[in-house]
Amino acid sequence: MQLPTLILVRYNTDTMIRKATPEDAEAIATYLLLAMEGIVYQFIGQRNWEEAMTFMQHFTAREHNQYAYQNCWVAEADGKVVGAVNVYNGGDLHELRAPVINHILTHYHSSFLPEDETGQGEYYIDTIGVHPEYRGRGIGARLLQHLVDEFVNRRGETLGLLVAEGNPQAKRLYTKLGFKPVGKRVVFGIPMEHLQINNHIRVHSGTL
Repeated sequence: MQLPTLILVRYNTDTMIRKATPEDAEAIATYLLLAMEGIVYQFIGQRNWEEAMTFMQHFTAREHNQYAYQNCWVAEADGKVVGAVNVYNGGDLHELRAPVINHILTHYHSSFLPEDETGQGEYYIDTIGVHPEYRGRGIGARLLQHLVDEFVNRRGETLGLLVAEGNPQAKRLYTKLGFKPVGKRVVFGIPMEHLQINNHIRVHSGTL
């Protein structure tokens, strides 16, 4: 039996990471939207922040969809939620995406359908967002480290994500946490690199 990989990282902020609850839906919608604003505008066919928030909250407040609170973890600092990340089984993508597509077709009459960004064999980190006033404090890294601890070290699963080829800063963070390139995809017309981490990948201690 292989022992879990231990990844030790130091952080410069006191942050609590916990599983999201229905009460976190508005905060989750806010932070996910910060990270995927342009994509949501494509979903709804208009550049309207208020409508985009309405769209996101519709899903973060509900279960069994791509952006459901039940697929999210949140970061708390100073007594409030300051960041969120959503992650789900890649093999469930089509099932989780179906309510989103149906809602888009019914309410926005948009034909925009994204490519598959994940699939069977990994838990996929879809979107991560942090309150603008708390960026640069390691909160995004803390959320990611928690997912590595939970899904890779504790459950023995493979964790995956996509990073734009034109975003070397984000890639440096992911590789420092132990993610390794496993392929390439084009999603939303953007060339992406597919990164994964699992118990076969060992990482040295580091500081973020």
